[in-house]
Amino acid sequence: MDRIDEEAQQPAPPVTFTGRKTLVAAAVAVVLIAGALLIRPARTGDDARPPGPSERAASAVGLGTPAAAVDLTALVADREKQVSRHPDDVASWAVLGSAYLEQGRRTADTAWYPRSEKALKRSLELRPAEQGNFDAMTGMGALANARRDFGTGKKWGELVRAQAPRRWTAYPVLVDAYTGLGDYKAAQKALERLEELHSGLASNLRASQVYRDRGWREDAVVALEQAGGAAKTPAEKAYVLFRLGELLWERGDAAEALGQYEAALRTDPARAEALGGRARTLAALGRGGEAVRDYRLALGRTPVPQLALELGELLESLGRADEAKVLYDALGTMTKRGGTHGVNESVVLGLYEADHGDPSAAVRRLSQEWSLSKSMQVADALGWALHRSGDDAAALEYAKRATEPGLRSAEFAFHRAMIERALGDEAAARRHLQEAMRTNPRFSPVRSPLAKEALEAVGQPPQGGPENLEPRTPWVEPELPKPNKPKPAPAKPAPAKPAPAKPKSQPAKPGGPKPSKAAPEAEPAPKPEPARPAAARPEQEQEPKPEQD
Repeated sequence: MDRIDEEAQQPAPPVTFTGRKTLVAAAVAVVLIAGALLIRPARTGDDARPPGPSERAASAVGLGTPAAAVDLTALVADREKQVSRHPDDVASWAVLGSAYLEQGRRTADTAWYPRSEKALKRSLELRPAEQGNFDAMTGMGALANARRDFGTGKKWGELVRAQAPRRWTAYPVLVDAYTGLGDYKAAQKALERLEELHSGLASNLRASQVYRDRGWREDAVVALEQAGGAAKTPAEKAYVLFRLGELLWERGDAAEALGQYEAALRTDPARAEALGGRARTLAALGRGGEAVRDYRLALGRTPVPQLALELGELLESLGRADEAKVLYDALGTMTKRGGTHGVNESVVLGLYEADHGDPSAAVRRLSQEWSLSKSMQVADALGWALHRSGDDAAALEYAKRATEPGLRSAEFAFHRAMIERALGDEAAARRHLQEAMRTNPRFSPVRSPLAKEALEAVGQPPQGGPENLEPRTPWVEPELPKPNKPKPAPAKPAPAKPAPAKPKSQPAKPGGPKPSKAAPEAEPAPKPEPARPAAARPEQEQEPKPEQD
């Protein structure tokens, strides 16, 4: 035991590595690492570095989501350099065309659209649609929708769906195209298929759009909140905040909408759409000077005809008619420039002409647009133009087409109310004027005061209920024709009853004494007869008397 204790107390000899052992260990390590790399090669996602600007923009463009302005610029420069070096790169041409498209949508500069079309067509020349160039085909559909050529967008989307039914990127294009054409049932079916194949920002944004068009405002807000949770980049989050502001503005919550627009601008200061939305809410809150400033800033960044029309009407309501005329002229210039680049601005231009120009020209323009698109926006604009031109009977039919699908719009309700008032239907006009005031009492700096004046002029319904429910003269019971009673059917003769048996007696002898009268024997109780209908029951029969002997 002492020897064991001594050995345990002695330190262990140091481990020494010879050169040969070191070489063997290193060789084994190299073999193991090489084997691991052969089993699982390095992947792009293994790079720990964050994606660069062009990579972020390429991902957003591929998913159909908003991209930052800086990232888009980097992506455009990178793809242009790539196609200059490799003119036959099919994928690069498709990505470049989609990047041009996103630049045009973000900046509202329609000059980007012809460049996008040229790049996408070049990609389709290198690999035709029959060979499955889905990225270029999807880009062509999205470009057509951006130009408001929804019929062409529908054709491209359906072509992709026919060749690759499970390719989810075709369904956002179809949802937008069906919505623009006014086929809201088809849009909802495309959305359901999109949600089956993909869940994320793109599907949530389309769901909010479809729910809004159906009048499901709370569901639309929930879908946008889910989209905000799926958003990853500041550009995506800012776009979701902008869309939330739009929904809140439409329902009349100007203060809350202002908060959403400002949050979008803090997240992405280059989001000019949010700047225009903030100007709209400031005007509704009575801060006209700040609203004019924001409108001018927004138009300086994105020359959108709708913003020019809104600013012109705001200036007109403030008594600055000369400045408003300058904006109206600029609106005409913007729409003409967009038309040269293939953009359809018929609805905005028609509304401008109906209120501030030639209503007959607006009717002709919007009637042509109606032959292409049956959307609620086109129906409302055409109905209003017909009203302004004096054809109220035809205008009412289009106003109904605009308001009946479910979209809650104060502007649509106001247009229908004024048409019904012109037709003398004050009850319907009152109902829709009240609906406009409930939905958004400050929907327009020009038309909101008109709606309030019209509602005061129409007044309240008379006491006692509507005229068609309480007649002026007392009610008199009408003389109704007497019903023809059916003649009773002839009674059937009852079957003859057998005569009662005579009692046996001795025959009387001639000359003999007559027999005394005897009491008749009691007859057996007759059996009850079956019940008969009253009409067929015969009169009471006389029972035969028993004969006397």
